[in-house]
Amino acid sequence: MEKEFNILKMRAEYSNPVRYLLNSENEEIFVNELIGKNLRIEWKGVINCIKCGNKTKKSFAQGYCYPCFISAPETAPCILQPELCEAHLGISRDKEWSEKNCLTDHYVYLALSSGLKVGVTRASQIPTRWIDQGAVKAVKLAKTPNRHIAGLIETDLKKYLSDKTSWQKMLKNNIDFEIDLLSEKEKAGDILRSDLSKYITDDNEIFEINYPVKNYPNKIKSINLNKTPEFSGKLIGIKGQYLIFDKGFVINIRKYGGYRMRFIY
Repeated sequence: MEKEFNILKMRAEYSNPVRYLLNSENEEIFVNELIGKNLRIEWKGVINCIKCGNKTKKSFAQGYCYPCFISAPETAPCILQPELCEAHLGISRDKEWSEKNCLTDHYVYLALSSGLKVGVTRASQIPTRWIDQGAVKAVKLAKTPNRHIAGLIETDLKKYLSDKTSWQKMLKNNIDFEIDLLSEKEKAGDILRSDLSKYITDDNEIFEINYPVKNYPNKIKSINLNKTPEFSGKLIGIKGQYLIFDKGFVINIRKYGGYRMRFIY
């Protein structure tokens, strides 16, 4: 079968294991069903901005043309640094967008991806955000009424905790599964600034996430479509937003947002 379409990040459904779907314009491809099969990916050099649809020679922030990159609310600095969000002050690139995405409940969380990390996400993005990061476990730490306050909490905790995921370790499943998230949550609450500790949530539910992976590679080789526009191999798993192939090859689907690709399987 052959499908050609502009790539968007895979839609993930929380189940055991996670269900992954690719939007191929008029239908969705259930990617889990391709595991164990040979998959060929071809990129012919076309990129369309995922915001405006215009052709662009280069993709910014995982799918945007440059004009959208510098003007769209989805690429504002507070997306990567939530403590910089000014929507609560009435300042934003798009006030209507900010009301739905910044001036709404957010969670600061602890997750186990490659190691223990702290992060921020909108309430509506749980557990999608954790799945996209390849986390195997996560717990809510604090609940805030907007993105800015969540960012302040994360910033305070980054003095003691990482906010990064090592994608190589995550894809190798090289993780310390013995880390106790509830114990780490208690520690985080103890070291948090007193004016921010009131946002700590008593929701201690541990989310456990299983991924459709036959076996994890010992060595990782990232596929760069800009250098190697055609690739084929046997798909052995999916984790985060990565397709994992035999011989350790992986591709980050989200990185190539807007790329017009041909999938042959």
